[in-house]
Amino acid sequence: MNNADPNPLLQALLDRHSTGPKHLIDPGPSDAELLMLTEAALRAPDHGALVPFRFSAVRGEARARLAILFEQAARAAGKDAEGAALDHDRALKAPVTLAVIARLDLGHPQVPAHEQWACIGGAMAHLLLAAQALGYGAKMLSGAKARSPLLASAFCDAGETLVGWIAIGKPALERRAKHGKPPAEKVLSFWS
Repeated sequence: MNNADPNPLLQALLDRHSTGPKHLIDPGPSDAELLMLTEAALRAPDHGALVPFRFSAVRGEARARLAILFEQAARAAGKDAEGAALDHDRALKAPVTLAVIARLDLGHPQVPAHEQWACIGGAMAHLLLAAQALGYGAKMLSGAKARSPLLASAFCDAGETLVGWIAIGKPALERRAKHGKPPAEKVLSFWS
């Protein structure tokens, strides 16, 4: 960015980066901070009172139970003992893991499903930025585990969908240079 004194909110967006669970250490967010992160998520672009998501925080002793579920889900997906053990260990990396759960109103007369999914994405982005503002590192995680029937049944009520997880904790390392992101000029075009 060429502006010598950018807006602080814009600078926070430009500085935002993911910190994977293996680089997150204690402490994780307190109860009050988790509520603040959720408040930030609720301020994302939305459709009034329609909130098509919820979060389920996993921390403390519950992390060990999540690790067992990750291992069981890995075995159910056909992973060998070594792969299942890796998934078990991955669940223990971050001090706090938030399950992101979609609860879409598919019959809503004014807000189609794709707009509700957009709300969920905005909520996750707000939560990640709020975590950064509080001094935490965080990363959105999805993939095969988000499609696991075992994990979905552990976190979701009827009609809900497991979207993935957000791992949160204090970053163990200094910020690294961004990798793999194309320059903005490669992503922006002008339609005419």
